[in-house]
Amino acid sequence: MSGDYRDFYRGRRVLVTGGLGFIGSNLCRGLADLGAQVLAVDSLLPDYGGNLFNLAGYEDRVKVNIADVRGHGMGYLVRGQDVLFNLAGQVSHIDSMTDPFTDLEINCRSQLWILEAVRKNNPGVKMVYAGTRQVYGKPKSLPVDETHLLNPTDVNGINKISGEFYHLVYHSVYGIRASSLRLTNTYGPRQLIRHSRQGFIAWFVRKAVLGEEIQIFGDGGQKRDFDYVDDVVDAFLRAGASETAAGEVFNLGGEAAISLLELARLLIEIAGAGSYALAPFPPERKLIDIGDFRADASKIRKALGWQPRVPLRDGLERTVAYYRQHKEHYL
Repeated sequence: MSGDYRDFYRGRRVLVTGGLGFIGSNLCRGLADLGAQVLAVDSLLPDYGGNLFNLAGYEDRVKVNIADVRGHGMGYLVRGQDVLFNLAGQVSHIDSMTDPFTDLEINCRSQLWILEAVRKNNPGVKMVYAGTRQVYGKPKSLPVDETHLLNPTDVNGINKISGEFYHLVYHSVYGIRASSLRLTNTYGPRQLIRHSRQGFIAWFVRKAVLGEEIQIFGDGGQKRDFDYVDDVVDAFLRAGASETAAGEVFNLGGEAAISLLELARLLIEIAGAGSYALAPFPPERKLIDIGDFRADASKIRKALGWQPRVPLRDGLERTVAYYRQHKEHYL
């Protein structure tokens, strides 16, 4: 893909659902820097990561609408938009098991509300959906490419598959130019670190920043790949500007997988504080653990020219520095 995908956004009207959340707010900031007219829509539901401070310094450059995407207002909000980045969702695997109906509402019903609003009011908009590697479940082989069996280990994974499939069906039936990015473990500034239910990486960062003990379940040998949020934003920008992305799903993935033990040690070294300890898996977490995971991102590299550029150490250094400076807004 040519290097002018960033120029595509100058003067474009762009809507970001979940725009006050972790990835959504970083995307809104990036879009504003590229000269887009940005509208962030977020329900600001407690515990889901939406935070007005995430757009600090951009208040005059990003319009914010506090709204639930399941409301009738979506039909009005999608009108006239050129691109819609759909990051509204519930990402906690544990919450999806303890409260499956809320997960169903937010990750399935909400997606249909958005897609119906688009179909009826702005079928020409370009859409990019935030999917997840959780749809694969426990890998049969590594690295995992897009042809791998979809076999999630939790309710969240099932509902995220459904949200993704709704987008693909609306593409094949109604011609809506939707694509999906299956995200792996994303980390960086503006992530929710108030509780541990939205992924271990943010919780590890919190513990290191505060100089506390990082608890690692099992033997710590389970491997994961990681993407710094700026690289993930770049993938969204590429997909949103590309006609070839329509109707496609793409894995994102880190350059290499490392064990959770190595990750904890690296964070403690960077923070100059904290410690770690191994602990037995809580039964509710063991049941949905997927073991090792590493994504094959060669499809998006070939189609859109994307690859992660921020090395893990650099990204973690930036992340620790951010929370040290702004922790009162996140604790």
